[in-house]
Amino acid sequence: MIKILIADDHRIVREGLKLILEEPSDISVVSEASDGFEVLNLVRKNNYDVIILDISMPGKSGLDVLKEIRKDKPKLPILILSAYPEDQYAVRVIKAGANGYLTKESAPEELITAIRRVQLGKKYISLSLAEKLATYIEADSDKPPHETLSDREYEVLRMIASGMTVSEIAEKLFLSVKTISTYRTRILEKMSMRTNSELTHYAIQKGLVE
Repeated sequence: MIKILIADDHRIVREGLKLILEEPSDISVVSEASDGFEVLNLVRKNNYDVIILDISMPGKSGLDVLKEIRKDKPKLPILILSAYPEDQYAVRVIKAGANGYLTKESAPEELITAIRRVQLGKKYISLSLAEKLATYIEADSDKPPHETLSDREYEVLRMIASGMTVSEIAEKLFLSVKTISTYRTRILEKMSMRTNSELTHYAIQKGLVE
């Protein structure tokens, strides 16, 4: 039996995933988590075969949770299931150690196949993501500006481009306003820009925000 931990801050999403995973006789959802801290607490106390992890969660983002789990349990299969298109996060989460990346629009059959594959220690990525990873490797010496940002800086960039204020970002990420302001300054420097408007225009142009 493949024991699953589902981590998503929306109850309706967790219930939907449980319905999908009820049918296969070899898969069992044994735990649920609604925020990053809860995920880490459950992983420390229990053993799972696969974690289904969302990126956007309160407390700690899925990306932060992924990195922390990798320190203690480097071989635990983690499948990212996100509302964000592949262009926005997929390459970053695979680089950070995820075993696979699926969007929430994926067919139920694809989720089940992905779970079984990553449980065996293999990667599960779509053909389009495989092409993006190949392109990323080939173009490593000539990265677009946003690829030079750290994961946290990239997250802050997307929030700024979505119209959030520094205070709103600080509250969402459980960080101080001063820290977020520092991130904003670094982002502007790394991307050779001066204003939030320039960042927003760039992010929309590159498809980094909806």
